[in-house]
Amino acid sequence: MKCPFCGFVNDKVVDSRESKEGESIRRRRECLKCEKRFTTYERIDEIPYMVVKKDGRREKFDRQKVLSGLLRACEKRPISMGKLEQIVNEAEAFVIDSPERERKTSEMGELIMNHLKKHDKVAYVRFASVYLDFKDVKEFMDELKDLLKTKESAPAPVKAKPGAKG
Repeated sequence: MKCPFCGFVNDKVVDSRESKEGESIRRRRECLKCEKRFTTYERIDEIPYMVVKKDGRREKFDRQKVLSGLLRACEKRPISMGKLEQIVNEAEAFVIDSPERERKTSEMGELIMNHLKKHDKVAYVRFASVYLDFKDVKEFMDELKDLLKTKESAPAPVKAKPGAKG
């Protein structure tokens, strides 16, 4: 906190009190250079983090909405709740780290799809089918073909020799 009298940046808090409504904290401070006292008020930052939808509308970021979409995509799939929570945490951090306090849903969707693609291809396809809003079966098939290409270009897993115990 910069002293309003001399501009020095170090001070000490002499007294702290909560406001009557509990919405802010009043602090009496003393400058460590000029020794003059001044008052500051702290309050909770209430500006929400926003997501920008495809049509340009802005909405508050909603963790539960992201988790709900992931749960639908991962229904009956071998993905733990811990992994889903981690993906939601990364999506939330992505929005929070934005200097403008907002991100496009397209950027968030890409982030989520990249995680799902690594962990479960079926969940990825389910999420992508809703998120990418395929217009017809051809678009859907093109996405599946791309997915198969990436799977084929990945190194093949090492198979156990016949008769070896695993």
